[in-house]
Amino acid sequence: MNGFDFPSISPIIFSIGGFSLRWYSMAYLAGIVAAWILVWRTIKKYSLPISRQQLEDAVFFTTLGIILGGRLGYVLFYGESYFWHNPLQILAIWRGGMSFHGGAIGAVLGLWYVSYSRKISFWMLTDLAALFAPIGLFLGRVANFVNDELWGRVTTVPWAVKFPNGGYLPRHPSQLYEAFTEGLCLFVILNLLWQNEKFRKRRGAASVVFVLLYTFFRFFIEYFRQPDEQIGFLWLGLTMGQILSFPIFVFGICLLLRFYFKPLK
Repeated sequence: MNGFDFPSISPIIFSIGGFSLRWYSMAYLAGIVAAWILVWRTIKKYSLPISRQQLEDAVFFTTLGIILGGRLGYVLFYGESYFWHNPLQILAIWRGGMSFHGGAIGAVLGLWYVSYSRKISFWMLTDLAALFAPIGLFLGRVANFVNDELWGRVTTVPWAVKFPNGGYLPRHPSQLYEAFTEGLCLFVILNLLWQNEKFRKRRGAASVVFVLLYTFFRFFIEYFRQPDEQIGFLWLGLTMGQILSFPIFVFGICLLLRFYFKPLK
């Protein structure tokens, strides 16, 4: 049977007493810290009107939005009736179960609150977040691979991986596909565009590119990813990830047209 055996990697980095540090948790932490550092460097490099305290506020409320939105999004979009019968499990985020789309909505709400309360341009904040969010996406998908979860559909491609939780069948390593497209490629494209002064000064441009490219990549890669067992395929054979991505992509197109005909100042 074709395919590589899944590498023997523990999802737990280390344990002390009853505390265990997992690669998935570390991916979130490392992604947020890296984005924080790089955003501050960008603010100083281009003399953007954001103070260190304002950035710290943005990081705090964005992180809160990612965690709460990601978990509630998973409960609403993927949890079906399990969490309604076991409501305390909603709080057990250490057991996994986070939704990107829910986390993105939470992050945007967090940025909106900081923009409104601290009198900062909302689109400036979202542009800065868009530039470095792919770092967290990359690390998160690699952590999904290490955790032997969210694997791809059965395939005969020579680089297929036999995941233990996937029945040792050769499957697409779709987590790594997503890490490459939604993480690495998106990061490179956005940061190359940011070097162009016209693009950089056009508020909302980086945000729109992020929305369009992420949803495009996600929709495409979902064709290689095994649908969540409790949900399966939905309308027209689409997955939940595709159904959630499509309206956001359309929203991105609307924003693109809006900014093209009436640029923000």
